Amino acid sequence: MGVLEDWRLCPRCASELTRGQGRVDCPTCGFVAYANPSVSACALCIDASGRVLLGRRAGDPWAGYWDLPGGFVEEYEHPIDAVRRELREETGLEIEPLELLGVWPDVYGQDGKGTVNLYWTARVLSGEPAPADDVAELAWFRPDELPPAGELAFQNVVEVLALWRQQQA
Repeated sequence: MGVLEDWRLCPRCASELTRGQGRVDCPTCGFVAYANPSVSACALCIDASGRVLLGRRAGDPWAGYWDLPGGFVEEYEHPIDAVRRELREETGLEIEPLELLGVWPDVYGQDGKGTVNLYWTARVLSGEPAPADDVAELAWFRPDELPPAGELAFQNVVEVLALWRQQQA
């Protein structure tokens, strides 16, 4: 199910919407909405021992599963600012994003909302890790200690950690 799946009436004039490829249109007032993906900014925080920081999700989707810290980019927010903000909110850490590791598409939750997930490597500048916001637990993992794929929250997290583990070999 996509983000526009339940849209039936135009939010401007309440006329019946028509469907196109990844969009809905109002034939009465000309309103158009696109099923654009949401963007997330996430970090692989690596400590001096070469371990990566993971957080156990406190809420759905995927409550109780391990995830990489990060979250959705707010409107008009630069993704670098978003990754810094999200890490501060979720872990209490001030970080320095280093290298853009890559971009991974995925879906968020059962409604099939599309996401584009940006990942940076990062180093901790200050603070002590403490779970906050929507994180129940934080833990550091060496490449050979990572949780199995079945304990990771999203397919993009599985792929990002597999790439990171391969780079550490």
